[in-house]
Amino acid sequence: MNTQQHTLPTAIRECADAVSATATGIRGDQLGERTPCEKFTVAELLDHLGRTLISSERAARKEPHPAEAAAAAALGMSPASVADSADRVAAAWGDPGAYEGTTEFGPGEMPAGFAATITLEELALHGWDLAMATGRTFAISEEAGQATLGAVEQIAEQGRTNGAFGPPVSVPADAPAFHRALGASGRNPEWAR
Repeated sequence: MNTQQHTLPTAIRECADAVSATATGIRGDQLGERTPCEKFTVAELLDHLGRTLISSERAARKEPHPAEAAAAAALGMSPASVADSADRVAAAWGDPGAYEGTTEFGPGEMPAGFAATITLEELALHGWDLAMATGRTFAISEEAGQATLGAVEQIAEQGRTNGAFGPPVSVPADAPAFHRALGASGRNPEWAR
């Protein structure tokens, strides 16, 4: 496991815990709220993140991705199920063997370490989106912020090409690493409901 991969399990766990804390506090009357990720309401973002986490857990465990799992996930993810999925995905990526070789994730096969990078980016950015949309804080350490910034920088070009990221938002160079990651992904760290 290289140095970046060594920090990934810790950062994934920290962001997963923050996602879990955020998700368990979401009320039913907040599901229709807009999020900083403009294409998603809170409910839609829960569905997106929940499906991604289910797929990521399978990727970490090198399990096949059955078609019926995608159909079941499309039925809708509750805040509690997203919190549970975040915990399970962190446990799966906590296994050093998860980073070895290739795995099936998203549109196809990729290096397992890259699947972990995408998982961190999804947890951190969409966790923050959910927290901002529901009036919560999404506090992670500077180390987890640095790992997230590295992940976002690694996939920024691809993210902009496929529409997952918007144009970069200018953030001061001395801002916390997580704020710079948000800006690099096209999010305004000062976003308000």
